[in-house]
Amino acid sequence: MKNIFLTIVLFSLVVIGKGQFAYDYLKAADYYYKKADYNSAAQYYEKYLAGNRTIVSHAVYKPYTTQPSTKKTQAIVSSEQQAIYKLAESYRLLNDYGKAVPWYAEALEFDKTQFPLAPYHYAVALRALARYDLAVKAFEYFLDTYTTQDAYRESATRELQNLRFIVQEIRRPDLSTYTVEKGPSSLNPQGANYAPVWLGDSLLLFTSTRPDNSGAKNHLFTNRIYGAAYANGQPDTITRIAVPQPKDAEQGVIALSPDGNILYLTRWVTKDGKKKSAIYISRKSGNTWSEPAIMDTVVNTPGYSSQQPFVMPDGKRLLFASDKPGGQGGFDLWSAELNTDGTPFSVKNLGAVLNTSWNEQAPYYHAASGELVFSTDGRIGMGGYDFFYTKDSAGSWQEPVNFGYPVNSVKDDIYFNSKGNNILETVWLSSDRDASCCLELFSLKKTIPPPPPPPKPEPPVVTLVPPPAEVPTVLDNVYYDFSQSYLQPASYPALDRLAGMLQQHADLVIELSAHTDSKGSDKLNQALSEARAKSCVDYLVSKGIDPSRLQYKGYAATHPIAPNTNADGSDNPEGRARNRRTEFKVVGKQ
Repeated sequence: MKNIFLTIVLFSLVVIGKGQFAYDYLKAADYYYKKADYNSAAQYYEKYLAGNRTIVSHAVYKPYTTQPSTKKTQAIVSSEQQAIYKLAESYRLLNDYGKAVPWYAEALEFDKTQFPLAPYHYAVALRALARYDLAVKAFEYFLDTYTTQDAYRESATRELQNLRFIVQEIRRPDLSTYTVEKGPSSLNPQGANYAPVWLGDSLLLFTSTRPDNSGAKNHLFTNRIYGAAYANGQPDTITRIAVPQPKDAEQGVIALSPDGNILYLTRWVTKDGKKKSAIYISRKSGNTWSEPAIMDTVVNTPGYSSQQPFVMPDGKRLLFASDKPGGQGGFDLWSAELNTDGTPFSVKNLGAVLNTSWNEQAPYYHAASGELVFSTDGRIGMGGYDFFYTKDSAGSWQEPVNFGYPVNSVKDDIYFNSKGNNILETVWLSSDRDASCCLELFSLKKTIPPPPPPPKPEPPVVTLVPPPAEVPTVLDNVYYDFSQSYLQPASYPALDRLAGMLQQHADLVIELSAHTDSKGSDKLNQALSEARAKSCVDYLVSKGIDPSRLQYKGYAATHPIAPNTNADGSDNPEGRARNRRTEFKVVGKQ
């Protein structure tokens, strides 16, 4: 009896101890989640759920149930359902959609009033994993269960349009002309690597969070500016660009003045999960850069973010993204006029043709083509951020066009830079298409086909002699789809010649007739021959021939010009082929 009592006591202590561990895991997870440290939050939510499951699930094993501590009042922490949802959110915000999907799938069973966006984020994650059929069903389910008319419902509707666009793009016939390659490991080690900018022809500047032991303690994975020196067309030496940087700030996404002596850069801090950014300016002196100074309120409106500068080739305008008031919503593209010393004196929004109520970011102008490139998550595309391009036409921007696949992927594609005369000839871009968490650098090239040869001189005009009245003439090389009346494009030259004859003899009236072989029913052949003859008439009308000069008739198999069968009753394919024909004859004059 004593042993049984001792066993019960020890078991109770173990359960209570495990319960305290579970509580501590959950408390830590909530703390990191609130601080937007989603990597740490995910680890602790996983630990908590691995040992504290009451919800039946295929996702994880649940060996025991938490027992609350009775020794002291504990802080309020997330419920189990909230922990599952926040774990899914953590992985989504880390762009690790593969790990997010099973947790969102569990959250679909929870109370919709508490977790109304679970189906939406589940669908987004499925789309990012190229599981398009399931993504369609998930978005449709979200729209069925989410009745609020807001940005999420609008986005889900657009996502369904995106999925149709994706299917169309991945079947493009010109995909073989593109080469997309992930940059070498020297450009893409651990961490994020993005926002490429050329300094001259041999130094590629970019932003990176690669481990840097020269950084301050506990700041090894900070956004900093680096340069890749090129040798023989390949990145060689990678060095950090010595731009002064506070230890508590992230810095990168740069632009250079045309002479290379002024550096515009984004600097930002993250506090309580919220990022605030501003654009700074640094000047070159010898081989060093000055302490970056924040640009004035023309660019940086207090309380809002400005980021991702780009200097136009003439050095007179600075393009950038900002969520300042006066835009369409989210981040918009803006343009600031610059003084000769690089400081701004006026600013304007680039307008509703470019900007949406969502986010437009990372402007880039390709001087050779005159095209403005930017990324947005507010238009129909592959998903996430896509690259679009537009042109300035007489002071107004044209409707932006999606570059399509494979320039864009189903993940985020942002920060574009081109060296070639053709905008897609030699490109560096940033994308997380091949990563679970971060943007990486990719090169892209499109093979540009040679220009077509000059057109051959037009042949001399020859007057065509019309056939005698009521004499049928076979139109060779007129083809239709099998058992259909649709004219194949190979038929156009023969009909074009007939149209030319009718234009030269403008008083003729003709009958177009179509004939079939003896296969099939008389009723079907009659309808098919009439429809085919009408298709020829419709084509001639499209070429400018007056319809009053055109008649059509179907004769089915009633006017054969060759035997459909041989003398022994066997099939005669050659004869039937001759009988399937289109003819015309002159039936009068106007």
